Amino acid sequence: MKRFVIILMVATSSILGGCTGYPRLLNFPVDAGGRSLNSRSAELDPQITSTYIVFVSDRNGSQDVYLFDAQKRQLIALPGLNSLDEIASHPSISEDGRYLVFGSSRQGKSNIYLYDRQTEQKRNLTENLAAEVRNPTINADGTEIAFEVAKDGQWDIMIYDISGNPIR
Repeated sequence: MKRFVIILMVATSSILGGCTGYPRLLNFPVDAGGRSLNSRSAELDPQITSTYIVFVSDRNGSQDVYLFDAQKRQLIALPGLNSLDEIASHPSISEDGRYLVFGSSRQGKSNIYLYDRQTEQKRNLTENLAAEVRNPTINADGTEIAFEVAKDGQWDIMIYDISGNPIR
């Protein structure tokens, strides 16, 4: 039986208690039912806060975003987040775990989505942006989202506020 683990490069984190140095191996058990951090599927693009690990996995047959509470050692339900016709990538989470951002591709069009765990609402931040977008990240307090945008033949960085408005 194969065992898969996620390796994260982190400087400090309360998830890891008194561990020091890095890289750190978070050796959570594999759950064949896909209810744990590790599974027999590909776990991609992990991001970490002091409490949460957000990542993409194909454990249910589509590339979806998952959120793991490392203190409680369990996956957190994300109602309304994942969609069968989207390919999710590069998730990021605010420090308090309220907001998640991620890239998504649907029918050849890339977009950046914001998910609010409190309201369980997903919002497309870039639906009116005529460009390819990728690699979003959200700041720790959940007020700004940065991502790459391809316009005029080059990749640039855009920053949006939490409402989806560009910051100039």
